[in-house]
Amino acid sequence: MQKRRPVEIGIEDYADFLPPGRRLPLVSPDSTWWFWKNHRVHLSRFRNPDAAVRLLVVHGAGAHGAALWPVAALLAGGRVDITAVDLPLYGRTVTGSRHTVVYEDWIALLVDLLTAEDDGRPVVLFGASIGGFLAVQAAAASHGVAAVIATCLLDPRDRGTQAALTRFGSFATPFMPLLSLVRGPVARIPVKISWIADLARMGRDPALGRLCARDPRGGGAWLPLGFFASYLRHPHTQARTVPLEVHLMHPELDQWTPKALSERTLRTLPGPTGSRALRGCGHFPLEEPGLQDLLDGLEEVLTDAASGQDATPG
Repeated sequence: MQKRRPVEIGIEDYADFLPPGRRLPLVSPDSTWWFWKNHRVHLSRFRNPDAAVRLLVVHGAGAHGAALWPVAALLAGGRVDITAVDLPLYGRTVTGSRHTVVYEDWIALLVDLLTAEDDGRPVVLFGASIGGFLAVQAAAASHGVAAVIATCLLDPRDRGTQAALTRFGSFATPFMPLLSLVRGPVARIPVKISWIADLARMGRDPALGRLCARDPRGGGAWLPLGFFASYLRHPHTQARTVPLEVHLMHPELDQWTPKALSERTLRTLPGPTGSRALRGCGHFPLEEPGLQDLLDGLEEVLTDAASGQDATPG
């Protein structure tokens, strides 16, 4: 029997969920590769050497760089240099030993990428979903990050967050401590993210969740149990102790991860911090007017970073 080829899902498939007036023209990224340890890391880029500021886009557990590119590309006409990274196990990044990848690898990769790409220009991190708190942790462990913008700030050790992230809700939380104890050969067992994450709540349009779930480079990816275990037990200590400008821009109608969870995490950060709602948006912020709210917020923070000023959190 002939083996079925993986489903090919690209930028255009995600761009179809943008409001009609936002879909064209779509700026296509340049694909580049960066070698990090045993990973061939894929980077989607819009290069602008004349830009005064750089933006690094960090995805979460149900997406990848190409999935977020339709939003990032809406900034491509401005004065910004954009990079979207595919973290190990996701996107087009090639990983030599998938069964050994842990959450700490994501943090270390981002820290090393920030160092490797440092050209003297300020950089802003834009983290989506669990990529939000990940971006804060990586920025706190790095140098030269002007600010972090996050659509969510999800603390994996918070029981409310654990219940929200899984499709099993509060029924799963009593078993989470057991998962955090996973070690040895059991940690290498692969599990599809769509079996655990409630991807049906990815967006206000149910079709978006279905797209993410069947995308083998995104929500349809296979992750080792050890990755989930490492994520659940990571304390994000530096994020909570290193002062850093963090802007929470949370979707107003997020039916997956309530804003209260992100606000609770935000209050634990040393700041300066600020929060605003993206009006009318689901977890993946693609709807108006919240999409414009997000773009306005990104532009504001990027402009202030370029001028060497702190944006006023709000």
